[in-house]
Amino acid sequence: MNRALAVLTVVVAMVAAGTAAYFVTKRPAPLAVAGASAAADPAGDDGEALPVPPVPPRIAEGAEYERCLGMLANDPDGANAFADAWEATGGGEGAAHCHALAQLTLGNTQAGAQMLETLAAKSTAPPLARAQVYGQAVQAWLLADDAARAYDAASRAIELSPADPELLIDRSIAAATSGRYLDAIDDLGRALKLDPKRADALTLRAAAWRYENKLDNAQDDVDRALEINPDYPEAYLERGILRQRRGDRQGAQADWEHAISLSPDTATADLAQQNLALLEAGPSTR
Repeated sequence: MNRALAVLTVVVAMVAAGTAAYFVTKRPAPLAVAGASAAADPAGDDGEALPVPPVPPRIAEGAEYERCLGMLANDPDGANAFADAWEATGGGEGAAHCHALAQLTLGNTQAGAQMLETLAAKSTAPPLARAQVYGQAVQAWLLADDAARAYDAASRAIELSPADPELLIDRSIAAATSGRYLDAIDDLGRALKLDPKRADALTLRAAAWRYENKLDNAQDDVDRALEINPDYPEAYLERGILRQRRGDRQGAQADWEHAISLSPDTATADLAQQNLALLEAGPSTR
């Protein structure tokens, strides 16, 4: 996925009818745990700073702005202090943007989300740049466990950049997190019209179809995802869920083991391992 605007890796837990699916943005697509009910903590249990990408979207220019952004990855406290002081002395949009990103990197997701949304609303930058900042706010609101605010921010971003499949995918995640699976399916369909080769969008839509009990539709989407990318671990994770739902325990086991082999030591592998443990314990098929 060629998107420099992603601030964070966001893990959003969706729980419905006794099965939890984990949607991961930026972007493996949905990771699912069969028969689980516990939600994941997106910030982790160790209190570590959240990751930021090497090149966030630029809403300003200048040496101070670049210096502040450059501090985010290795010195978020320093970036926060620098941005705070710079903003107080008229740093403008560059200072406000870096300050918001520093808050997110330090784990202050609600404060960072609000700062990003305020900046995007008031900015004099071109529409596409404002849309990208709204996109960052979407991810931050999801981290802050406020899917409604995430959906609203995504809608504002789409108004500014309606042909951006990433923003449509972001909004689909916010919709699905709120249990609005049909809205998620609609947005993912729009994203796939713009970019039909998105294995992540297809896998996300497969999970949404599954929540709507449309297993044939879900199977079609996950099969298409694997045609596009035969080594996409999240698609194997989702296909394993579908196989388990249909009583194919051996097929489910094979898919989850393959997901682990493709993506060891990742959240995908951890969730696949949880599925295998549940399968071994003998949960009823659904």
